[in-house]
Amino acid sequence: MTTLTLLLFLLPLAFSPGPGNLFFAAHGARFGWRKSLPALAGYHAATITAALAVGGGLLVVAGPDTARLLLWAGTGYMIWLALRLWRASSLPRQTDANHASLWDGVPLLALNPKAWAIMAALFTQFPSADWQTMTWVAAVFTINNAVAFLLWTVLGQSLLARIQNPAHLRQINRAFAVLLAAVAIWVAVC
Repeated sequence: MTTLTLLLFLLPLAFSPGPGNLFFAAHGARFGWRKSLPALAGYHAATITAALAVGGGLLVVAGPDTARLLLWAGTGYMIWLALRLWRASSLPRQTDANHASLWDGVPLLALNPKAWAIMAALFTQFPSADWQTMTWVAAVFTINNAVAFLLWTVLGQSLLARIQNPAHLRQINRAFAVLLAAVAIWVAVC
C-alpha cells in the first residue's frame, strides 16, 4: 500500500460535502475560520481516536454485521442530508449563538455516520496487519480530513459572505446536494 493510493481513496470522501464539512462551512461563514479552530481540533482528536479503534478491530469485536450496518446507516443519513440541502433555499438566520468549542467537535464526529462509514470502508480497503500500518492509515485519514474541513471552513467564510441572492444560494445548495448523494452512493458501492 502506498500513501498515494490511500490519498486517492480518501480525497473524494473528505473533500465532498458531508455532515462535518457542511457544519464547518456554516460555522466558518458565521464566525470565521479562526473561531472554528477549537471545534476542528476536537473533531479531529475524536477522528484519530475513532480511526484507531476501528482499525484496531472495534467493528470486528462489535460483530461482523456492524460495519455493514454503519455503512448503510451512513449512506441513508447522507441521502437524507442531500435531500434537505436540495430543498434549502434561504440564507441562514442570524442569531447570537456562541461559536463551537473544542468539546463541540467531539460529538459531531461521534454522530457523523459518514465518518463511521468512511472508516469502515477505509479499513476494509486498507486492512492493516500491524499496529504501525494501522496508525499510519489512521493518521493519513485524519490529516487529510483536517485539511479538507479547514478548506471548507475558509470556503464557508468567504463564499457565504458574498452570496446575497437566494437564487444563487439555491443553485449552490443543489450542486452540493448532488455531490453529497453521489458520495453516499459511492460509499455504499465500494
